[in-house]
Amino acid sequence: MAPIINLVFFILNALLSLLWWAIIITAVLSWLFAFNVINRHNQAVYNIATFLDRVTDPVLAPFRRIIPSLGGVDISPIIVLLLLQGLQIYILPALQGTLLNILG
Repeated sequence: MAPIINLVFFILNALLSLLWWAIIITAVLSWLFAFNVINRHNQAVYNIATFLDRVTDPVLAPFRRIIPSLGGVDISPIIVLLLLQGLQIYILPALQGTLLNILG
């Protein structure tokens, strides 16, 4: 049973890492769009930005409703990134250890 639990937590950790990078890339792209460094009318850029928005918006939207923007700057990605790191560093290993002890 331990290998299955380890595999599940490995996959969860990898998915959280991918989400972390998707949020980072989305934030950087939004800055590049705001300063007209990248043109959103380019089809490849549009497809990448749309995909990343669809992946990150369900996670960021609840935090955007709660956390006000500071002078037009959205800090919800920073809060979500901190929570994701806390989840990966503290919660997942503790939960994995507990499950391994219970199920042996």
